Amino acid sequence: MECSSAQPGQARPRLEVADIFRAAVPAFRDRYVPTREQLKVMAAIQRCRTMSLGGHLDVCSKCGHPRPSYNSCRNRHCPKCQCLAQARWIARRQKRVIPTKYFHVVFTLPEPLRALARADPVAIYDLFFESATRTLLEFGRSRLHAQIGVTAVLHTWTRDLRFHPHVHCIVTAGGLDDDGHWVRARSRFLFSVKAMAKVFRGKFVDGLATLMGHSSQFAELKPGLYDREWVVYAKQPFGGAAQVFQYLGRYTHRVGISNHRLVSFDGLEVCFRTKHGKTCTVAAVEFIRRFLLHVLPAHFVKIRHYGLVAAANVGSKLETARACLLACDDKHQPPASSETPPSWRDLLRALTGLDLFVCPVCGARSMRSCPFGPGITPAGSLDTS
Repeated sequence: MECSSAQPGQARPRLEVADIFRAAVPAFRDRYVPTREQLKVMAAIQRCRTMSLGGHLDVCSKCGHPRPSYNSCRNRHCPKCQCLAQARWIARRQKRVIPTKYFHVVFTLPEPLRALARADPVAIYDLFFESATRTLLEFGRSRLHAQIGVTAVLHTWTRDLRFHPHVHCIVTAGGLDDDGHWVRARSRFLFSVKAMAKVFRGKFVDGLATLMGHSSQFAELKPGLYDREWVVYAKQPFGGAAQVFQYLGRYTHRVGISNHRLVSFDGLEVCFRTKHGKTCTVAAVEFIRRFLLHVLPAHFVKIRHYGLVAAANVGSKLETARACLLACDDKHQPPASSETPPSWRDLLRALTGLDLFVCPVCGARSMRSCPFGPGITPAGSLDTS
């Protein structure tokens, strides 16, 4: 089982993406031909937390109160299945924390390339990651004369679910030089975004030339790619490692839209919140089409680590960088590690305050769990929560 994508303190949403899918998928399939991966996502979301996936029945050993819970689909595109995966990811990443400030840099794929990304997502997204992160690493080498650390996360959506691929990069505010010393970056900004945008553009266009060769399509695209500005955006640095990974955790496991942003669905149209208090209303079929634009290819890795935080450097350069920073600042302590990972029930309690061992009727900590198979309705309740 997984918990929903709700933040602590949020009530369970009355409307879910699954409700819209169950009502409007037949009409969607009359108009569009989904890919194999999109079909899997649609099926998973519709079955999530239903008796078709089985589950378990919690029964209070003191008063006998039954509480059924159905299993989640665990699909990475499902709005209901991300918060525990996010918590586990954050816990694992604590072992790679460098006690320094971090910058948030965003690279955006220009509009003329988005059709290519939809036609060949693996090749274009791989090139996107490579161009953005190589730009950052090379600026670290040329400006700081050091190797920096970069964690990159791909997102493909806007708040109204339109297709807008961009990569969020969380970058260490400094790096390790060739002599094993930590070199700090400037306190207010990392590197010039205009300079990074030009280098990013050059790397991407060169990579695209390799992918497409001397095709007429590339010859037609190329002039327009150099005539426009490529967008690179940098935010102010984070306060420290603990803050950055809590923040990044929200990015790593976010899907195009959460259930809590849904406002209404009348069977024909869907209304959902965007930003700054605004809403967007679209036909249900269009809502599904937009949602499925953001289904990634099977096994595609959307979270990647480079430089100091790359897997190859975890036991070597990363430890050297951490030791340098800890020696310079007594306020930073090594992150606590636990040999035994917390259970999903413990994580749920930490995230939401909900203790599944406590009976909601008598208040005793006496709930005991008994699993049941797919398609079985547990005796005592038809609740599908």
